[in-house]
Amino acid sequence: SHKSSKREWKPLEDHSCTDVPWLLLFILFCIGMGFICGFSIATGAAARLLSGYDSYGNICGQKNVKVEGIVNSGLDLTQKKYVFFLDPCNIDLVHQKIKSIALCVSACPRKELKSLADIQKFAETNGSYLCSYELQPSEYTTDPRAAKLCPKYPVPESAPIPFFHRCAPVNISCYAKFAEALITFVSDSSVLHRLISGVMTSKEIIMGLCLLSLVLSMILMVIIRYISRVLVWILTILVILGSLGGTGVLWWLYAKQRMSAGALESQIAKDNLQALLIYAIAATVFTVILFLIVLIMRKRVALTIALFHVAGKVFIHLPLLVFQPFWTFFVLIVFWTYWITVLLFLGTTGKHPVPNEEGFVEFRMAGPLKYMWWYHVVGLIWISEFILACQQMTVAGAVVTYYFTREKRNLPFTPILASVNRLVCYHLGTVAKGSFIITLVKIPRMILMYIHTQLKGKENACARCMLKACICCLWCLEKCLTYLNQNAYTATAINSTNFCTSAKDAFVILVENALRVAAINTVGDFMLFLGKVLIVCSTGLAGIMLLNYQRDYTIWVLPLIIVCLFAFLVAHCFLSIYEMVVDVLFLCFAIDTKYNDGSPGREFYMDKVLMEFVENSRKSMKEAGRGGGAEGRELKPMVGADEE
Repeated sequence: SHKSSKREWKPLEDHSCTDVPWLLLFILFCIGMGFICGFSIATGAAARLLSGYDSYGNICGQKNVKVEGIVNSGLDLTQKKYVFFLDPCNIDLVHQKIKSIALCVSACPRKELKSLADIQKFAETNGSYLCSYELQPSEYTTDPRAAKLCPKYPVPESAPIPFFHRCAPVNISCYAKFAEALITFVSDSSVLHRLISGVMTSKEIIMGLCLLSLVLSMILMVIIRYISRVLVWILTILVILGSLGGTGVLWWLYAKQRMSAGALESQIAKDNLQALLIYAIAATVFTVILFLIVLIMRKRVALTIALFHVAGKVFIHLPLLVFQPFWTFFVLIVFWTYWITVLLFLGTTGKHPVPNEEGFVEFRMAGPLKYMWWYHVVGLIWISEFILACQQMTVAGAVVTYYFTREKRNLPFTPILASVNRLVCYHLGTVAKGSFIITLVKIPRMILMYIHTQLKGKENACARCMLKACICCLWCLEKCLTYLNQNAYTATAINSTNFCTSAKDAFVILVENALRVAAINTVGDFMLFLGKVLIVCSTGLAGIMLLNYQRDYTIWVLPLIIVCLFAFLVAHCFLSIYEMVVDVLFLCFAIDTKYNDGSPGREFYMDKVLMEFVENSRKSMKEAGRGGGAEGRELKPMVGADEE
C-alpha cells in the first residue's frame, strides 16, 4: 500500500546497536583530545601557566635551565614566586597579551610607589626587587639604564591573582582602556566606569533576582502540568496585563523623575532619566505587537491545549524530566572548564623558547603542532553538541516508553534511567553522527562570522552583505537540521534503526503531517515563548522596584539587562524540555494515527485527549474560513476528557 510501510514501525520491540562505526570514530576523536591535553602538560605548559614565567624564559618559584643566547636565563628563582609586569596597563589588543617586560619578584607592591626612590625603599625593606635582574637596589636611582629597566611609575598598588601567581593592579580602571577597545561604542570612559561600579554596588540584588528567576521557572514547570488547559488563557491574559503593567510603571517612573528633578544635578540621574524614556517607548511598542499576535492566534489556541495537557501528564508520570536541564548544564560546565584549561595550556605550550625582536623569550609551537588548537575547537563544538544530543535522546526515549506502554501502571520504575541505559548500550553512535552533522554546519558559519568581524572596518559593503546572507542561510539550515535530528532520535528510540533510516522515516511522517506540524510549532512555541516572557517580565519588574531605591548613586541599566538575560536563559532551559516533550509526543501520535485505526488488533496507543485533538484540528482547519462559531464547540468535548 504505502512505500514507507514496507518496514512497519514496531515500537520498543527489539533493541539493536546503531551506527557503531560512528561511535568508534567519536571515541578516537576523544582520545585525540586527551592526547592534546597530555602533550601540553608534558611540555611544561601547566607549570608555566600556573607559576608564570618572566621575559627571559625562567619559570618563577623554581630552578631553571640556561637558554642559549638569552641573557638572564637559567636563574634560580625559588624565592621569587610572583610575576610582576613593569607596565601592566600596556595591553596589545591584536595579540591579546600584555606588552611589557615581566619579572619574577618575591612580593607584589601592596601600596602605590610614586618614584624610583620609593621603588628602591620597597626593595630594601621587603626584599622584593621590582627592576630588572641586572640592577642592584643601590643602583636604582643612579644608573642611567633604570629608566628602561625599572617599572613605569607611579607603580599601581597590586595584589597576586589567586592560584596564578601574577601581580595584578587592584584598581581596574587600568583595564578600562582595554575594555573600551573591546567595546568600541563606549566613547567616554567615565560612562564605562559608572556602569561597572553600578554592577558592583548592586551585586547582591543581581544574585537574588537570578535566584528568583530560577524559582519562577521551577514553579512554571509545575503549574504547566496541573492546569495546562486554563494555563493557556491565564498566560495570555497575564502577559497582556504584565506588558501593560510594565509599560505603565515605566511611564509612571519617568513622569515622577521628570517632576522631582527640576534641576538635574548629577550626570547619573540624567543618564537614568534618558534610559527610562527609551525603556518606556520600547515597552509600549512591544505591548502593541503582542496584542496583535494574540488576536491573530486566538483561534488556534484551543488546539495546543490538548497537546500541552498530555505533555503535563508525561511530567506527572516522569517527574525526573524537570531536572534534565540541570545535569546537562552540569556536564557542559565541566567539559567547558576542561576545554578552557587545555586552551590556556596550549597558549603556553612549546618545547622551544624562541627569542623575539626585543630579545625576550616566547614559547611557540613548532611545525604541525601549530594546528592542534583547530582540532581542539572542533572538539568543543562536536562534544558540546554530543552532550545536548544525549539529552534529546534521553528525553525522547523516556517519552516514547511512556506513550507506547498501554498500561501506564507497567511503566519501568524510572523511565528516564531506563532511557539513559538504552542510550549508553545501543544508541551512542547515532547521537555522535547526529551531532557531527550539526558540527559540519556550525564550523563554516563560525568561520564566516569570524571573517565578517574582521571586515568590520573595511568599506566593502557588498562582500559583507553576501557574508551576512551566507551566515543566515547556514543558521536556518542548522535550525532545520536540529529539528530533524530531534525527530530522528525519536524514531531511533522507537525502532532501533540507524540514524539515516530514522531521519528518512521521521521526515516522511513530518511531511505527511505538514499542516499539523505547522500548527503545533507556531502555537506551541508561542505559548512557551509567552512563558519565557512572563518569567523575564516578573524578574525585570522586581528588579526595577529594587534597583529604583538606589537610583541616585548607581546606574541600573546594566544590572537590569544582566538579570533579564539570565532569567531568559533559565526559562529557556526549562521550557525547551517541555518543547522537546511536545515534539516527541507529536511524532509518536502521528505514527500511531498512521498505522493504527482503532479496530481490534490495531488499537490506538494514544490518550483520549489526543483523539479529540485530531478531530479538533480537522474541524478548525475547515472552520477557519467560516469564522467565530468554531471555538465554543471545539472546547466542549475536552471538558470530560480528563476524568479518568
